[in-house]
Amino acid sequence: MNSKILKIGLYSLVFVVGTFASYLLFASLAPVKSSPKTTSLTPTPMAQAQTGYLVFEGPKTETCPINGEKFSVEAKEKWSTRRPLTVMIENHLDSRPQSGLMNADVVYEAIAEGGITRFMGVFYCNATQTSTQKYDVGPVRSARTYFLDLASEYGDYPLYAHVGGANCSAATPGGPCTTNVKAQAIEQISKYGWNNKGTWSDLSQFSLSYKACRREPDRTGETRDTEHTMYCSTTELWNVAASRGLTNLTEINNSSWDKKFRPWLFNAEDKSAGTTVNTISFDFWGDKAYAVTWKYDAISNRYLRINGGEAVVDFNNQQQLSTKNLIIQFVKESRSIDEHAHNLYAVVGSGTGLYFSNGQKTEITWSKADRQARTIFKDKTSGKEINFVPGQIWIEILPLGNKISYEG
Repeated sequence: MNSKILKIGLYSLVFVVGTFASYLLFASLAPVKSSPKTTSLTPTPMAQAQTGYLVFEGPKTETCPINGEKFSVEAKEKWSTRRPLTVMIENHLDSRPQSGLMNADVVYEAIAEGGITRFMGVFYCNATQTSTQKYDVGPVRSARTYFLDLASEYGDYPLYAHVGGANCSAATPGGPCTTNVKAQAIEQISKYGWNNKGTWSDLSQFSLSYKACRREPDRTGETRDTEHTMYCSTTELWNVAASRGLTNLTEINNSSWDKKFRPWLFNAEDKSAGTTVNTISFDFWGDKAYAVTWKYDAISNRYLRINGGEAVVDFNNQQQLSTKNLIIQFVKESRSIDEHAHNLYAVVGSGTGLYFSNGQKTEITWSKADRQARTIFKDKTSGKEINFVPGQIWIEILPLGNKISYEG
């Protein structure tokens, strides 16, 4: 009896030990599963950089010579190795929302053809935060002669990015030009020396690699026609310029781009002075799709852009375009001067205009002595040069007699 009980006990012990050993073996071979956990992520500087923008820390002590805004020493070290970059950006309905206008120091807007406007962004200080990973500006379009006059204000050989432009085209090979000589932007670029060795500042997309500019037909989530799909990298455009001997210096003569540059004045306080004009509205040639409204926001002390009845956002960050300074510059218009319906705008010369800042309207005059001279804006009453609020400047170039509506 005792022997039988002993055998049963031994068998039970062996069973228990074997079961335990099997469990240990299975546990060591089976994949480990952990229970799900809820994690809260806090954005880091690296995460912000991956969205397309760099973050420069440190006190903002350095003044930008183009927009008067304060930046960090690190930002200045970056822009001080370059010269201003001007880029042609279209405003056709199929080009919206555009990329990069938020990061321009100055934006000019004028009609290209058919009442459709085009922008020229001047990139220098604000663009230091643009990521090297993004094709951050566009859609880029063709050159126009009056924009060349404005680009010429930004250095001895200003960087000018575009996709082709008005030129001496002919109806038949070897035939006469069908483009008015005054509108031949491509020929003018050559005449100014922007295609010469050592001063090759012209950044026509046709001479650039895929690394600098590329087509992105579905960038905005909708497939667009080819002409509305060219985007460029500001960083790579500056790299191309440097490879041609154009950094902050012109290598061929060791001269700084800003040797003759005339900065504007930036002494105005960035503070609402009491609103007299809440809304500024106008259109171009009566086309409501290109009608512009600027609404003043007293809290941010900025003017918010509305185009064709819709708030305009920068595709890069989905923020509404805005400006601290709004200039309306009235100029002589020469409409459809050839069979290609090219227009001319007399931005060299003098005239009148309006300036809006801090919620206030000021009647002004403007003058530009020649192509390379700086446009100077003055208070019409006092005759003193305008003091801009530090920050982005938006210049609307309108035909003489264009109607402007205000709401107080």
